[in-house]
Amino acid sequence: MKSIFAIAAFVSFLGGVSAQSPAWGQCGGQGWSGPTTCVAGYTCTYSNPYYSQCLPGSGTPPLRRRPHPRRDLRPRRAPRPPNNGGTPMLGPESSSGYFTIGSTISLTGSGSGSQKLYLNIDNSGTQSYKALMFGTSATTTDWGLEGDTIITTAPRQLNFLACQAATGGFWNVWLQTGNDTPAGKTCAVVTMHLPCLC
Repeated sequence: MKSIFAIAAFVSFLGGVSAQSPAWGQCGGQGWSGPTTCVAGYTCTYSNPYYSQCLPGSGTPPLRRRPHPRRDLRPRRAPRPPNNGGTPMLGPESSSGYFTIGSTISLTGSGSGSQKLYLNIDNSGTQSYKALMFGTSATTTDWGLEGDTIITTAPRQLNFLACQAATGGFWNVWLQTGNDTPAGKTCAVVTMHLPCLC
């Protein structure tokens, strides 16, 4: 009888423990049913209705929870990279251009004017993170979609490396094919998704 009481007390104690999202983890968004607080030193930062993320800092987490039929991970930043002198960056949706995706990704708007620019991968380096750049011709022709996730198809790759840029609120982005990261940068491995089309 004592062991049953001890087990019941332990289970009751576990029910009161609330998990916290890890550093850089998701902590909110429509349909999110996981933890809404972050580990020490990180703050739950609202990005868009679908995604809030634990970022370095302090403060109280925003609670923006509304029912939504989708439960998949939403990107922290807009998946439409703005053109910053030929280099794509992730940033707020208000800074993004419009793109078309098929076997190539082409961008119009957000600094490119009426000229169509193509998102290409620079495979010349030896590091596992591959530079992305905009060019007037498409040299990368193996982009694709898996559901709403942007991938390369040959070889299949869906991980990108996002590192904080000098410009506040923006992130430099590379295709990640391994474990290398740029020295001295704060980075996270991310996947990029199209906005909800539902």
